Amino acid sequence: MNVTELPTLFAPLPNRISRLYELAYNLWWSWHPEAQALYQAIDPTLWERTGHNPVRFLREVTLAGLEAKSTDPLFLAQYDRVLIEFDLYLSDDQTWFDRAHPERKNQPIAYFSAEFGIHESLPIYSGGLGILSGDHCKEASDLGLPFVGVGFLYPQGYFRQFINSEGTQEALYERLNFAELPAVPARTINGDEVLVSVDLPGRTVHVKVWRFQVGRIPLLLMDTDVAQNAPEDRELSARLYGGDQSLRVAQEIILGIGGVRVLRAMGISPAVWHMNEGHSAFLGLELLRERVGRGESLEHAAAEISKHAVFTTHTPVPAGNDAFPLDLMDRFFSGFWPQLGIDRDTFMNIALQQQSWGATFSMTVLALRLSAYHNGVSELHGAVARQMWQFLWPDRAVDEVPIGHVTNGVHTGTWLAPTMAAMFDAVLGPGWRERLDEPETWTRISAMPDEVLWSVHTGLKHELAKFVRERAWQRQRRLGYHRDDAISGDINPNALLIGFARRFATYKRATLIFRDLPRLKRLLNNPERPMQIIFAGKSHPADEPGKSFIRDVYNMARDPELQGKIFFVEEYDINVGRQLVQSVDVWLNNPRRPLEASGTSGEKASLNGVPNLSVLDGWWREAYNGKNGWAIGREEAYEDLEQQDVDDAESLYSLLETDVIPRFYNRGADALPHEWISVMKEAIRTVAPEFSFRRMLKEYVEKYYVPAMGD
Repeated sequence: MNVTELPTLFAPLPNRISRLYELAYNLWWSWHPEAQALYQAIDPTLWERTGHNPVRFLREVTLAGLEAKSTDPLFLAQYDRVLIEFDLYLSDDQTWFDRAHPERKNQPIAYFSAEFGIHESLPIYSGGLGILSGDHCKEASDLGLPFVGVGFLYPQGYFRQFINSEGTQEALYERLNFAELPAVPARTINGDEVLVSVDLPGRTVHVKVWRFQVGRIPLLLMDTDVAQNAPEDRELSARLYGGDQSLRVAQEIILGIGGVRVLRAMGISPAVWHMNEGHSAFLGLELLRERVGRGESLEHAAAEISKHAVFTTHTPVPAGNDAFPLDLMDRFFSGFWPQLGIDRDTFMNIALQQQSWGATFSMTVLALRLSAYHNGVSELHGAVARQMWQFLWPDRAVDEVPIGHVTNGVHTGTWLAPTMAAMFDAVLGPGWRERLDEPETWTRISAMPDEVLWSVHTGLKHELAKFVRERAWQRQRRLGYHRDDAISGDINPNALLIGFARRFATYKRATLIFRDLPRLKRLLNNPERPMQIIFAGKSHPADEPGKSFIRDVYNMARDPELQGKIFFVEEYDINVGRQLVQSVDVWLNNPRRPLEASGTSGEKASLNGVPNLSVLDGWWREAYNGKNGWAIGREEAYEDLEQQDVDDAESLYSLLETDVIPRFYNRGADALPHEWISVMKEAIRTVAPEFSFRRMLKEYVEKYYVPAMGD
């Protein structure tokens, strides 16, 4: 992004630090803590109040504060270091992709996703899918891929979560102020602002496009809130995952069909089309329309499109796979199939799936039919997906269904605590960040002095205690209490801290640990071995069972026998997730196996030396080695779900009683828990390289992207 593209919305900065504007408009800062520290150093209180958003910060900071820092030698040295690193990053023409595939540099990869979780100041994500998409963009930038992201801006974002005095989740939608976002209008090849259109029943809807720069790569986010649209259509892209099925189809038409038209308007001709989940699968129909319009047969067009298309499925939960009634598809596509030269039945058969309630048009089926490369997001999920979708390949055995897997990873720079990163700098030696996906890089962890790791981890626990207390104060004030009013307990940094933070979907079983309450109370109320549990998470506003789980956790925290032992942190977002995965002692994950396709929160935790206590589902089934954490339950399928809950709860309690708690509190003469620290080290050593996004994205490149680029 050129400096001249930036909006002229700010007061002039002192010349010596004028590039703070430029830095704010490249989301590179979102995974470089040293860049964020520049803004924080100017005014720490304002940095917190503006939600760690440098664009908003620069709109509100005082000129006096800026002037003072422009002559501060320590700040200027810090500023120069960050800008040198920033410039070197952007000018590097010998990235991994440049070296590995120099002949592919001009073959763009278009990555479509319904949500992108880059940073908490851009709240257009709901959970793991969005976080993964954000990490995908960051790692694509780090590796130098010719990559462009395509999605929605969602002017009202995803909801802010408030828990009322009865423990009920309340959803508040706040309109984003685009002037406070690092966004500029996307431009066509002629320099005009991009404005594309798509046809919906009885009208045409226009779409504006905003460009975000994520390191080296562009992220293009669409918005229908433009003057040319009717009032109801201006709200089409307002919220993530809101409204009924009709709205969902309209949004997915804009994402898939509109997204293709955006790239065409900008002169971008992708060599690879990557559909991250089925939400964007209508892009295949638009590519078919283009080719048929040029005179190709439908069969030939479909075959050619598939050669360059990649589809990643993310969920074995049926409700997570969009499937629309055929009469709804009639409303939206009756004018589209004639452009393909086919009749209604032929069109519907492209993505037909028989459900228990009737025939549907399945977005997952559409994506599978119009792509040659398909994958799940863990080894187990790949196997589950092959079984789920075998009906599309009736002549093949389940294990021959062409759905592979690439196990998810996490973006190291985003999720690693700065103090842990500084420790790795000292322990692993120079260049470890360039080799972070190589297991050999991490062998020195085992020989690191125990006191070094424990000191860093203990410091992070103290930071977490302050963070949770401040969040509790914020909620108290909102509910009408005063800061001096008592808060029901604080985090004890010396206690065993268990963290559970994720979407409160029912299959994740947030309340499993409460199944035998007397037994849990005995564990939590042992004065010799204190233990606390910290929860955070949102439930979709329409998910009443999920919201009831939140209410259950809230009520447990108010139980007189559990006050000060159970905590629920309000307004789960990237910031809360980052704080927890970096600072608790154990990461608890107990989904109903095999419904956790992958999960990544536990990977972030282990990267920071936090072992997992988890069901052998998703990524943990591949990572667990008996020394890097604990496995809940057994690797078996259950028909009786009640029995599964009974067995998994028993396993959880038993592990806590016989291994987790005793190991944490077994201290040496130096007061250090050496057995526990050995588990922490093993978690880092085994998880950090193998479950990094760098390993993951290189695997995508070699297995799918380069083959899909063709000759």
